[in-house]
Amino acid sequence: MTTGIGPDLMTGARNAVANMIELLGHLHHLAPEDAYMLCSVAGDLRISEIVDMPNWVVSFYFPRAVFD
Repeated sequence: MTTGIGPDLMTGARNAVANMIELLGHLHHLAPEDAYMLCSVAGDLRISEIVDMPNWVVSFYFPRAVFD
């Protein structure tokens, strides 16, 4: 799971996905384009926290089973 924090949901979502792309590249040696495509079919964005407005926390969940 990676998170993104931003003043609106779209910023948080973009940050969470970008962080996951970076993490997949680091851990599994994927090119950014490949990691992005994998995120688009296997990942899930969720709103994690809304109480600290104007900063929203969005989490990107990626199943570990993809690499098993």
